[in-house]
Amino acid sequence: MNRLAGEPSAYLRQHAHNPVAWQPFDDAAFAEAVARDVPIFLSVGYAACHWCHVMAGESFEDPAIGAYLNSHFVSIKVDREERPDVDDAYMAATQALSGEGGWPMSVFLTPDGRAFHAGTYFPPSPVSGRPSFTQVLHAVQEAWTERREQLEQTAFELAQALAQPMWQLRAVPESGVELEIAERPEWAGVAAQAVTAMAAAEDLEHGGFGNAPKFPPTPALDFLLRHAASGAPTAALAWGVAGRTLGAMVRSALFDQLGGGFARYSVSADWSEPHYEKMLYDNAGLLQSLVQWIRLADCAPEPKMHDAGTSTSVIAPLSVAEARDAVAAVVSWLLREMRLPGGAFASSLDADTVIDGVHHEGASYQSTEAELLAAAREGGVAESVAHEVAAAMGLGAKPAPLNPGQQLSAEQRAAWQALKPALLTARSRRVMPARDEKVVASWNAMLLGALTDAAMVLEEPRWLAAAVELGEYLRNVQWDGQLFRVSHAGTARGIKGLLEDYAASAKGVLRLYAATGETSYFEFAAQLLHALEEDFIADGVVFNHGAHDAGAGPLQGSRFADPFDNATASGVALLADALASWAAYTGSSRHRAIAESLISGLPALVRRAPRAAGGLLAVAESLMAGPLELAVVGPEGTARSALLREAWLSASPGLVVATGVGEGSAVVPLLTGRTPLQDGEKTQAQAYVCRNMACAYPVTTPEALRQLLR
Repeated sequence: MNRLAGEPSAYLRQHAHNPVAWQPFDDAAFAEAVARDVPIFLSVGYAACHWCHVMAGESFEDPAIGAYLNSHFVSIKVDREERPDVDDAYMAATQALSGEGGWPMSVFLTPDGRAFHAGTYFPPSPVSGRPSFTQVLHAVQEAWTERREQLEQTAFELAQALAQPMWQLRAVPESGVELEIAERPEWAGVAAQAVTAMAAAEDLEHGGFGNAPKFPPTPALDFLLRHAASGAPTAALAWGVAGRTLGAMVRSALFDQLGGGFARYSVSADWSEPHYEKMLYDNAGLLQSLVQWIRLADCAPEPKMHDAGTSTSVIAPLSVAEARDAVAAVVSWLLREMRLPGGAFASSLDADTVIDGVHHEGASYQSTEAELLAAAREGGVAESVAHEVAAAMGLGAKPAPLNPGQQLSAEQRAAWQALKPALLTARSRRVMPARDEKVVASWNAMLLGALTDAAMVLEEPRWLAAAVELGEYLRNVQWDGQLFRVSHAGTARGIKGLLEDYAASAKGVLRLYAATGETSYFEFAAQLLHALEEDFIADGVVFNHGAHDAGAGPLQGSRFADPFDNATASGVALLADALASWAAYTGSSRHRAIAESLISGLPALVRRAPRAAGGLLAVAESLMAGPLELAVVGPEGTARSALLREAWLSASPGLVVATGVGEGSAVVPLLTGRTPLQDGEKTQAQAYVCRNMACAYPVTTPEALRQLLR
């Protein structure tokens, strides 16, 4: 019997009516496999995945395949976004067994959960050397029947090989921290080495890194932007690479030129053919990068940095005006299309549009020249100019993505702005992709930090109000003495949060505290960080989920934290970043020591894959830049707001901000003993700045504060 109809996951419910007797990933499914003594077919995907839909239509909806699976296997379906621990573990097995990875992921397991054969998408008929799904099923069944001992030996050896931690601290004794600490000169050298390696790998023709498919290098961008603010000899080089990458993406079809938001990746190297799914985590990370790019404009003027970072690329770095427009477009899209009742945000929009039961990838977003010309008539744009815009964007009779690239002139860009309202109206009449409405704690927490920063830097109170509502949702719905990874319709369920959920939430909540001065957010961060230290570090090992949490099967989930980034910064990097900020707020040398220990392996990581170490490199930049601690105290009003405004414009990655009226605070140690300036009966706000444990004399003007924060 198919057991998915009652599951809250949109992805699992998409398969509830398949003829396959799908089971969710739980003890009952494993128990059935043991009782029947049959192998398990594990299928992992997610709601917005185009090729997951393709394989479902070709194979999982086929009655004959369903009957064969039901007779010879126990079939388990997993939503990788709800269970990234399961996905991580079996992805490692899939890569080891097949040399490839991706989704849909198809893994065959022993009844106790160990992998012995794996792949990704299997077609209905053999193609390009790839066997059909039916051939694979028959081959696995034959091997299970005829060579079971050999398969079980393979499964045992693979499980043993994968059961080793990738990242380990020296020691974390109860009495204190005795860890190997990387020296700062080494961090600086490694950061410079990474910048140089990334610059050498830059695609100077199209922007970004590598060939097709091309993904937004989000954690690497975070590092490059933090390094650009450092004043190091390679800062200009980092500025140029980051600016050209952002410019190429924002001006391309990867960025939804009408509705806002970034697609997951580009099928083509020139960013012209997006894979249309829109993920919350991509947009949270890129929103953060866009805001940091705006900050950099003040501390690193564009002409100076552009000259210093000159390359042979034809791509112009993103302008501040373009960055501001992109931030506004991303936030508007998030609030319009991704925000849920209660203030949290949905996980994704599907890559496909379903029209009359048929999946069409990207159909909601593509346009034709005829549609653009109709918009020109409605918007009062000259037809000749509209033709030029259509040609520059590559539009013809066949629907295609909107891709302005570097090609629009100033006149054409003005025309494009005039065309947008009519094109958006036309889009609103189309069938739009499905939305996966599960709330993932880590992705929402990443957005919490980015949305807070965007609100403060661009001075948008409405955005800050949305961030506050999101923070309240995380605290009131996802948290109940422990953090839940997912919630649906305002109710938390499923597994306890993973390392990335706790660490990202602590980071996001601290940003919200900095913006609001509300100490309850600081206290919430303290609870999250206490749980991180108690639950995710044991015997010097950093765990992906609670060190003492139990689960079904030897590969129930990836136990150990991976230091390398994926689409987002690694859980190890998120943990180190949260601890670094906490140490700056509290003066805790112990928490800073743990953060420094977490990045002590950077030299080896950078030698292997510098772009995949961007998260930890970004933390190294924060640690080298600080602690840079700012306490702004005084009565609420224009004077205090002006000082805080200056703080939020600072590009320093090591800065933490605390604010209060000035009586001192037992809750926030950074405010303790800080008092406003008393001039007779007048009380005036002032700012206290400390850098590397040395404090400057307090100042009362934004100009003086700006000099201290540079």
